Amino acid sequence: MSRAVVFAYHNVGVRCLSVLLAGGVDVPLVLTHPDDPRERIWFDSVARLAQLHDIPVITPANPNTPEVLERVRGERPDFLFSFYYRHMLKPELLALPGAGALNMHGSLLPRYRGRVPVNWAVIHGETETGATLHYMTVKPDAGDIVDRQAVPILPNDTAGEVFHKVTWAAELVLHRSLPDLLNGTAPRLPQDLAAGSYFGGRRPEDGLIRWNDPARHIHNLVRGVAPPYPGAFTRLRGKLLKIFSTLPAPGRPPRFGRPTLSCEASGCYAECGDGAALRLLELELDGVPVDAAALGAFLEGRPEPLC
Repeated sequence: MSRAVVFAYHNVGVRCLSVLLAGGVDVPLVLTHPDDPRERIWFDSVARLAQLHDIPVITPANPNTPEVLERVRGERPDFLFSFYYRHMLKPELLALPGAGALNMHGSLLPRYRGRVPVNWAVIHGETETGATLHYMTVKPDAGDIVDRQAVPILPNDTAGEVFHKVTWAAELVLHRSLPDLLNGTAPRLPQDLAAGSYFGGRRPEDGLIRWNDPARHIHNLVRGVAPPYPGAFTRLRGKLLKIFSTLPAPGRPPRFGRPTLSCEASGCYAECGDGAALRLLELELDGVPVDAAALGAFLEGRPEPLC
């Protein structure tokens, strides 16, 4: 029986650990993260799943310390797996398993290497993303590919909706690849990094809307950071307006000649930098949900310039 030490977090971690257990892999140790009380925890718990299966769990702040290295070495793993684990594993850890160290990444590598790949793919208006199982190297998301699974991104999908699709893709890829990994016949396809892309993390303040951008770009930003992520926002008469959902309004002609917010009986609309409009569907003003009527009353029935 093959042994694997698993570094995992989030829904992808839960589903992929489930695949290993269903596939008969002996998992003697799971490393995960303690939930951060400052973070909205909308995803499943790897620690809870491991405990249900009587697997020891540790949550080191740094997995690359000598103490953790010795703990992992003592488990004599054939594999290390990283499933949405948030820390990079250094060469000393990657060298421990006899059969290799593998990571599940939430994009179709080599595109969208790095952090929050699902959010970046939605923000950039991609029509497809997926999950990639690959061998780990010191350089992030750069190792040989074992397998990939694509999923569609529909024009109005939010990043949360796409993440659920990517979770399914990750489970499918690992389930499909696991027999070949265990018998040593899994493929190793080198990546052409020059044909890909790398992106860093995002912060809540990166959700600031630039209304001079085209409507499609703004729509992609809104859905790329929509809940469960922090949301896109703008300032409106000194208050914080969060915009959680929009739809393009292609039949609405330009009316103002500049970015402008207007509310009427049919809803609230933002005319964007290219003259195209977005209908604003789900809104929060200074932390309080508001509908079109309430926002219109706040604006005293007058159009409001946006910047």
